[in-house]
Amino acid sequence: MEMQGLCDLHTHTTASDGMQSPADNVRLARQKGLAAVAITDHDTVAGVPEALEAGRQYGIIVVPGIEISTRMKEKDIHVLGYYVDYRDPVFLERLEGLRRTRDERNGLIIAKLNDLGIPITMEEIKNRLGRPLEPDETLGRPHIADVLVAKGYAADLRDAFDKYLAEGAAAYISVPRLSPGEGCRWIREAGGVPVLAHPGLYGDDELVRSILEQEKPDGLEVSHSDHDAAAEAKYRDMAESYGLIPTGGSDFHGMRQGVVFHGELGGRTADIKTLERLQAAVQGA
Repeated sequence: MEMQGLCDLHTHTTASDGMQSPADNVRLARQKGLAAVAITDHDTVAGVPEALEAGRQYGIIVVPGIEISTRMKEKDIHVLGYYVDYRDPVFLERLEGLRRTRDERNGLIIAKLNDLGIPITMEEIKNRLGRPLEPDETLGRPHIADVLVAKGYAADLRDAFDKYLAEGAAAYISVPRLSPGEGCRWIREAGGVPVLAHPGLYGDDELVRSILEQEKPDGLEVSHSDHDAAAEAKYRDMAESYGLIPTGGSDFHGMRQGVVFHGELGGRTADIKTLERLQAAVQGA
């Protein structure tokens, strides 16, 4: 059954920690009957040009996006950006700095795993890709989790995160990050619209409210693969109370070790009218 007029506004590709190419995400969106798909890789826009070309081929609207890693009150906070200028040189330079921070964090995670008696190297992680890592692409914790599972230190991706990589787990590492407000500013200065991602994952609605009040994103990701119906209703009410654009997306990463991380592409969506509101926010900036 086609889902005409619906958009998945949160997907990842091989440019960061997704398993499918940008073109494959667009092709899958077409198969699912979606009207639009956003490419929102972590701290990189490297997958956007390929996705835009695929969008022309498949007749799918492709939204150039980003998911920026920030931190506030000892929690990792993600800020989505829509309609960013993926060619803006200042924005690209800033993202390169974020990727360097990510690389440093990955090295510290590997060192901590080694201290725990788990022999794992960056070379192993890169080799699991099966191809060279492109200059603007990023490696993330799912890549590390993949090797942990392959070497028998975890049963699956979720187990690897629960044991070693999630916040508070044995090999979790926190590094200095931007504030959510800085992430919002970077996105706006690149011509985009900032949206607070998956508020339900932070486990702290007071923190969410303080971000909305202090950092002032333009939207809130209401529909997400890890939000149940009650959470979605709560965050939709919250978005309305703050006058924010309610967005939705699957946070699709593809399948690793037989497990779909977060959700299937198209499993969580927003109406096409959401794009109109995001575009209006760009024009009104």
